[in-house]
Amino acid sequence: MKTLVKLLAFLVLGSVALVAAEAPKKNWTPPAHKIQAQVLSDQIMAAHPELISITFHGVPPGMSKVYTMFAGSFPERIGNPDDPDDVMIIELGITILDPRWHRLKDPAKKFVMMMPLRDAAGENVGLLVAAYKNPDFSPTGSNSKLEAEFFAKGTKLRDELQKQIPTYESLFAPAK
Repeated sequence: MKTLVKLLAFLVLGSVALVAAEAPKKNWTPPAHKIQAQVLSDQIMAAHPELISITFHGVPPGMSKVYTMFAGSFPERIGNPDDPDDVMIIELGITILDPRWHRLKDPAKKFVMMMPLRDAAGENVGLLVAAYKNPDFSPTGSNSKLEAEFFAKGTKLRDELQKQIPTYESLFAPAK
């Protein structure tokens, strides 16, 4: 019986260690209070049922080269380090249209717009990622019309949002 208890304890503890090892290491901890960027994320998700998710990325004020997701529709991911493509968008100000083609882990049921996040003055201050539902994707047909539609939707959403961002730092202010 003691051997069985030890074996079960080993299996449980081993599973916990495995889960902990698979979780991405956070590079930023949000404040205890809700920040303004999270309010914007919540508002966007409520107003846009065509979205799967919306996330805000950048370097939190007072930090240097710590690229992280600081607000979004998946709160458990807040503080996760950004991927190289995220950093590239933040640093270079480019836009990536990602139809998710040939992704075994993440099939084309969504279309991801990765675009510079802008403040009210039009300055690139971070990254905004909008993942849209993509029920019309065709793995064998032309999707260029869909890409143009998602590009138009994504940039319109981003451009409307920038009016609500007086400064980058204001995204980290306590929620109003």
